[in-house]
Amino acid sequence: MLRKFLPALAALLLALPLPAWAGKLEDIRQRGVLRVGVSLGGEPVGFRDDRNAPAGYDVDVAKRLADKLGVTVEFTDVSGDARVSMLVSGQIDVAVANLTATPERAKTIAFTIPYNRVGLRVIAQKSAGINQLSDLAGKKVVVGRGTTGEAFLRQAVPGAKLVFTDTFAPDGVLLLVQRRVDAGIEDLSMMDYLASTNPALKTLPDLYSNAPIAIGLAQGDPDFLRWLNGFVADYITSGAYQANYRKWWGKDAAVPALSAAAPAG
Repeated sequence: MLRKFLPALAALLLALPLPAWAGKLEDIRQRGVLRVGVSLGGEPVGFRDDRNAPAGYDVDVAKRLADKLGVTVEFTDVSGDARVSMLVSGQIDVAVANLTATPERAKTIAFTIPYNRVGLRVIAQKSAGINQLSDLAGKKVVVGRGTTGEAFLRQAVPGAKLVFTDTFAPDGVLLLVQRRVDAGIEDLSMMDYLASTNPALKTLPDLYSNAPIAIGLAQGDPDFLRWLNGFVADYITSGAYQANYRKWWGKDAAVPALSAAAPAG
């Protein structure tokens, strides 16, 4: 029964007049600009097109968000730890930046309900003799600094020699292509694409996470969070989520299941 009312509830939250709520919503409305942190580290989630303009799945979500707010959008390329620090410092209003909602990050910032899900994939040099996760011990593995990939490897393969980058694409990709590292770990969408375009690389078959990707915002503004949850719920129930996912991952892609229900409390 609740599911029948979710689309109407999401539409109602989006339709409420912004001036009724003080805080970030009112600030954005008066400014006329939504400042969005996006991670332009690689296709198809976020990258720069041939005109050097931001493009990708997250960019489309951010543009939709600005449209719903009735303002223009201003993009800032952020990655790793900067996604959290720029929210806390108020340099950006939201992060739509392939940001995994983890309990550790939730101590510092707030998250909406997920608007995407991803998994971690390992890519390796075919010549490096890496066939399973444990083979990464003693190997040079490039990871994004402050990412879930780093946290996972520190726990799962403490013997791996981590090589850090702030931008996996292009910096981490270049290390792999130039064979300066043995392997890397990042989101499956980027790793599968990279392996398909470089015959010297292969991906391991397993996924090492099934992680929720959410919009990040500064803590302390429950009205803004409530409105954003309404936006994400509408994005899911309206069919825009499925359409956007297949736009970037292919028309036959298996779209990860998402719930439009906000958490209790």
